[in-house]
Amino acid sequence: MFRVALSDNRWLRPLQESDARELHAAIAANRQHLARWMPWAADQTLAGTTAFIANTRRQLANNDGFQTVVVEHGAIVGVIGYHGISWRDRSTSLGYWLTEPAQGCGTMTLAVCALVDHAFETWRLNRVEIRAGIENARSRAIPERLGFAPEGVLRAAELVGDRYIDLAVYALLAHDWAARRAAPDGFAPG
Repeated sequence: MFRVALSDNRWLRPLQESDARELHAAIAANRQHLARWMPWAADQTLAGTTAFIANTRRQLANNDGFQTVVVEHGAIVGVIGYHGISWRDRSTSLGYWLTEPAQGCGTMTLAVCALVDHAFETWRLNRVEIRAGIENARSRAIPERLGFAPEGVLRAAELVGDRYIDLAVYALLAHDWAARRAAPDGFAPG
């Protein structure tokens, strides 16, 4: 099963049913921070977290991608995963979040790299997309840093709380990622 080290003390691993309480505690402790951008965060309950984990297990069983927890020093500090896979079009999209204290250390950039590598190298997909709130500078910085091409803005595309937010759309193609990885400057994310 998918497990990847991001550094000596950070790694990704699949979500498990036993993660429900710890994951929910991370969400609850960061609710105000997450609720600015994540439509589910404001009212996420333990039962909702448990249902999310069950859904991720079905997603994996259906060969429609997977979700991982981001672990730092043995504690869950976030989630990153595929929203689903279009096998016909050879494409997917990524979603991610980190607790506020875990941000700013390159963790999510490394995590996105790991899932992009998996999408292109293991699954042989052609396209990976990321959407981020237009005003969410930290989330947008990740695809920008990694060479994703900006493709436009979806106006009022997501209801978060009582407001609609615009989403910036970024995409990366397999041949662009391969060229970036092979660049002589030794592309190093993070």
